[in-house]
Amino acid sequence: MKIVPQEISVRELTADYQNNDEDGVIGYRGTLDIRPPYQREFVYKDKERNAVIDTLTKGYPLNVMYWAVRDEAAAKETGRSYEVMDGQQRTISICQFVDGDFAFNGRYFHNLQADEKQQILDYKLTVYHCSGTDSEKLEWFKTINIAGVELSDQELRNAVYSGPWVTDAKRYFSRRNAAAHGLAENLMAGEYLRQKYLETAIKWINDDAIEGYMAVHQHDPNANALWLYFNSVVTWVRTTFPKYRKEMKGLPWGDLYNRFKDTALDSAQLGVRVDALMIDDEIENKRGIYSFVLDGQERHLNLRGFSDKDKREAYERQQGICAKCGQEFEIQEMEADHITPWHEGGKTTPDNCQMLCKFDNRSKGKK
Repeated sequence: MKIVPQEISVRELTADYQNNDEDGVIGYRGTLDIRPPYQREFVYKDKERNAVIDTLTKGYPLNVMYWAVRDEAAAKETGRSYEVMDGQQRTISICQFVDGDFAFNGRYFHNLQADEKQQILDYKLTVYHCSGTDSEKLEWFKTINIAGVELSDQELRNAVYSGPWVTDAKRYFSRRNAAAHGLAENLMAGEYLRQKYLETAIKWINDDAIEGYMAVHQHDPNANALWLYFNSVVTWVRTTFPKYRKEMKGLPWGDLYNRFKDTALDSAQLGVRVDALMIDDEIENKRGIYSFVLDGQERHLNLRGFSDKDKREAYERQQGICAKCGQEFEIQEMEADHITPWHEGGKTTPDNCQMLCKFDNRSKGKK
């Protein structure tokens, strides 16, 4: 990673400043992406914003900022050579004040005397130009992303793998009123404006290898393949489980789709099973029911366990003897087990509890 310090005046920074809302914020004679289109729209609150301008007017040093130097291909695609890695809100605050968007101490920039304006425009900002490989930039970005309002992991990735693919992906997944939010809000967890839907979709389509997928597709002209895949997942979920419940929100639907999309499933039969399991008081994790009815793994359900009182009663009843191997153990060396398993109708009641040594109980689960 190559890091070169530069001094940039406020006059240079704010030259050709433009705030295009969801299409991003640019400055520095049009060569700097202050807020690229893929990032969420965020600015300082009044107190923080005013502190930045107060620092400038008093001539105090402002914390250093970091700009990523884009490679030739990325610069050609975006039309800009630099991107703010750290200092985005400070930069936007400065640009907004000079542009007349807000007043400081009751005065807008145009209300200042000529010498006051001159002092602000001549103020020197310390900016580090950072260049290197994508992986080096990502690690550096994570290192400096420790102050102020931190970017999400996906926003960090977007900064490193910026290009037409990320810009188009935001159109589907993370702009205000994005199509993905309207399509699957009740199935998805996390804030879509903070890139959570996009991050989840990439995890699903590429088996959790997010950065690998973005590296391959960084310069693709669009994100159509990801959007079509996401639509397929949502369609499969609504077809397979047409009755919606709140427990369906945030489940690993892409993983289930990848595993079972080619399996012939009876949605009506699945619905009957889900209905019955939802009222089974033995099941503590109702959200796990959807995975269970597809793969049959009881681990998804977090079945109700025996109380310490039930375990003690069974232990005393058995006089410390393991119900399987017949050897005597201390209670801490044993575990409670259902005599009649849950899948055969057994309940978590004292009369259905037996104590097994840890070896026998765990060996039983492996059969």
